[in-house]
Amino acid sequence: MSLTTILSEIDGGDDKGVEKLLQKYNTENRHTFAFDHKGEDARIKFCQGLLTVLRRSDHPLCQSTCLETLRILSRDKRVLGPVATKEGILTLAGLARIHVVGQDGELLEEAQSAEEERVVVEALKCLCNVVFNSVPAQQVGTEVKLAEGLCAHLHSVSSSHHEVGLFSLRLLFLLSALRTDVRGMLRKEAGAVRLLTDILERTLDVHWVGPYEATPPKPEALPISPENNELAMEALKALFNITMSDSSNEDNDHQLRLIAGITRHLLMLKTNTEDKTEEIHSHAINLLSNLPVRCLDVLIDVPVQGGMEKYGGKNVNTVQILLDFMEKRIDKGINYKEGLTPVLSLMAESSRYHREIRRYLKAQVLPPLKDVKERPEIGGTVRNKLVRLMTHIDMAVKQGAAEFLFVLCKESVDNLLKYTGYGNAAGLLMARGLLAGGRGETQYSSDEDSDTEEYKSAKPFINPITGHIEHPMPNPMEEMTEEQKDYEAQKLVSMIDELSRKELIRPMGVRKDGTLAPLGEAIHECSPPPSSDSDSD
Repeated sequence: MSLTTILSEIDGGDDKGVEKLLQKYNTENRHTFAFDHKGEDARIKFCQGLLTVLRRSDHPLCQSTCLETLRILSRDKRVLGPVATKEGILTLAGLARIHVVGQDGELLEEAQSAEEERVVVEALKCLCNVVFNSVPAQQVGTEVKLAEGLCAHLHSVSSSHHEVGLFSLRLLFLLSALRTDVRGMLRKEAGAVRLLTDILERTLDVHWVGPYEATPPKPEALPISPENNELAMEALKALFNITMSDSSNEDNDHQLRLIAGITRHLLMLKTNTEDKTEEIHSHAINLLSNLPVRCLDVLIDVPVQGGMEKYGGKNVNTVQILLDFMEKRIDKGINYKEGLTPVLSLMAESSRYHREIRRYLKAQVLPPLKDVKERPEIGGTVRNKLVRLMTHIDMAVKQGAAEFLFVLCKESVDNLLKYTGYGNAAGLLMARGLLAGGRGETQYSSDEDSDTEEYKSAKPFINPITGHIEHPMPNPMEEMTEEQKDYEAQKLVSMIDELSRKELIRPMGVRKDGTLAPLGEAIHECSPPPSSDSDSD
């Protein structure tokens, strides 16, 4: 389809003819995502022409067809100049029924027909593409208070208009993700936290039986419908962005605990597929990791349902779901940084400040040691899997796994080494300045872990570096003469000296405070002061 033909028809003012040509263009390019550089100027003019038709036409079918074409064109970042202007954003916002600063006239509140709803949905899709692909459009959106208008728009959207709600939430997510200044405005002025919390409550059909305790789903309960699953995920993503900024002064604990209660309820629910369940649970976990740790008591404090006497009457069902989620992500073996580190961080922080969570996770992840014949990283238990991650190539992943295990050991170096071996834990200990042993800074309860009889009997034979009992190895120096031993020692010293002078290696030592330093400096610091003995009688 020639753009010249369509542009001529637009200039001629025959909107019916334009509509037919655009329908053909849309059919041909519906699945086009990469555009030729040669036709860039023509597509820029095309965008400007489409905006002209949208401003003069009041026929819903013509408007939705134009918007579909504009949505296809908005996949190309290079041609968004005419749309990423105040005039362009106001035009799209008006068609999406969003009240923004600078609009002329009154907007209709809600689409009355399927054709009108199609216009609103297509306008929202266009806004999503334009905002995502254009920094100037993001700036204009901030100036006309598009996010604030979206919040007011979401208040009036009924549940029967699924796509309108879905793409309104997606646009809110994009604005809050791409503009940090928008997050503060949404939280302080637009009441977005309360709005999104209400949407989640309604979408997930939450019924409260206590201040922050929802009615638990029954075993025979239906899974979340695909439509509600989509809405909930977009609301969770937008809430995640908004709660990323500091909310200590503005948002009270009640609202944040309400979010924790809703996410707890969500973690108990399932969707139609296992993959979708994991996806929505991932968004819930990301949101929980943003909340102040003091609010995470809601995860285990459910008086109506009750809990386990062993853990102070707390309900640890959600904690087990988090643990299962973490293990599933480890077993997948891909995308650890985005997929695994949030749940590791969440469990580490909640364990650090909530004794019952730590005690339960310790019992599941680090049960009392019995068999220490294998290295800690070998095997299929959760402990083995986490120890393997302690030497992962990605710094965030290995730090997350090591920190989680360290917290479960109450930040005791001796306890950590017992479960992981010094070799696996060296990275964390170096970063914490604990190579010489000791404890972290957090204070924990005084309850002590008791070793099993099997571990006590095996302890003297455990290699502290590898964390397991090693089979006796033949001594390579056993049959050497003293002269040969001396020769090999001198050879080793010469090799280390050469590598050091070439700066290929740098010999290090441990200071008194447990941190690493160049070997000479560490030796000097640890050497005793010269004696000052006197000969006086």
